[in-house]
Amino acid sequence: MTAAQRRARIIEMMSEKGYLNAAGLSEIFGVDSSTIRRDLSLLEKSGKIMRTHGGLLPVAASNGSDTPYNVRLQMNAAAKKTIARYAASLVQDGQTLILDNGSSVWELAVALKDKKNLTVVTNDVYTAIALGNHAGITVHVAGGLMLNQVYTLVGQETVDKINSMHVDWAFLGAEGVHFENGLTNINTVEIPVKQAMIRAAEKTVVLADSSKIGYRALAHVCSLEEIDTIITEEAPTIKQRAKYGARLVVV
Repeated sequence: MTAAQRRARIIEMMSEKGYLNAAGLSEIFGVDSSTIRRDLSLLEKSGKIMRTHGGLLPVAASNGSDTPYNVRLQMNAAAKKTIARYAASLVQDGQTLILDNGSSVWELAVALKDKKNLTVVTNDVYTAIALGNHAGITVHVAGGLMLNQVYTLVGQETVDKINSMHVDWAFLGAEGVHFENGLTNINTVEIPVKQAMIRAAEKTVVLADSSKIGYRALAHVCSLEEIDTIITEEAPTIKQRAKYGARLVVV
């Protein structure tokens, strides 16, 4: 396979899957990582892809300020399911929860299917639909403005709804989790909602696959001191893990 054929195949694969993990491409094509980096650099310069932390997206997915939901559901899907199963094991029947937006938290919503007598508040339309399929869960959907493509509810109405709640657990997503900079997010309009969720909960848990650990996104949400637990999956990419302390749980 020539270099041009390899780059064309990368574009085809990304169109099929919506997202590719950059680290695995060298194994797929049987070339070294420096060759793949050159390929991705050329594709990015030609405007055919957008490189992200740990992967690449079609350019069409980068038009907004956040990645479309259908793309996010495919990104590191196996890791997110593992994280979600562990998070679900923390929840006891009869408890109250807030579920943030995002694909990792959506996986948690699916994993809660066998719980009984839960009350869940969410600002994520997809998550509310997933929870609605579970007989043992009462769902409250926060109001507000829905962000296109990501189906997240934001704004003062959303914050007011969450401020009126007191729950056992808040499960949050994040674009980045850094030992010095705390939780960060690419979309600033979501930040007041996330901060309200933290205030409303007895315990706050962040669900973040390993590509998010050590990464800093655009805007600060909170310090790590405001978070009780961060759940991620085992991966060699997690660096300086000791600096996160006992709050970092690797599953």
